[in-house]
Amino acid sequence: MGLVCGSSLVDQVIQKATGKASTRARKGEWSHAWVFQGRRRDGHHWIIESDLEAGLKHNRLGVQENRVSKFVDERACPRLAILDFGLSAEQVDTVMAECLELVANQATYSLLEILGTALALNSGRDRNRKNLLAKKKSMYCSGLVQHVFAKAGIDLIPGVHPSMGTPEELARSPHIKQAYWLRRAIDWR
Repeated sequence: MGLVCGSSLVDQVIQKATGKASTRARKGEWSHAWVFQGRRRDGHHWIIESDLEAGLKHNRLGVQENRVSKFVDERACPRLAILDFGLSAEQVDTVMAECLELVANQATYSLLEILGTALALNSGRDRNRKNLLAKKKSMYCSGLVQHVFAKAGIDLIPGVHPSMGTPEELARSPHIKQAYWLRRAIDWR
């Protein structure tokens, strides 16, 4: 699994909103999460994520496959993390099968769930229940990660429903076996 601290306005809003889930209390360090899919025949490493991508001619909103190289730009992505949960081969197959199922069924990105999570974080509301603003076949990035790992029997953020989790909380999962952190200086110009 991977995490990124992006420098865009959207990333900064997410980090601010997740501050209450952070041990730093002011601002979360992480703004996006994804699942590594692995190296493909094209020689590139691929990920599966739930994201908003807007371009001039093409918009993608939801669970999608992308090359991990989208996070190489130091200014756009000053901090990266790779988290290894020590999954068995069977668990990896389960996670990947569920990821691909979500891609094939075009699961959408859930802006409403993000709002519901932000409201719950702000109010201190119990987050072990389903997000009141959740929609069927719709999830944001950390919800996707929690959902697919739950299919493999792993509760990445104990006590937090998958429609309520944050990248910040994934970074502190008690199930992490090995973590690799890349923290470059952030230039918010």
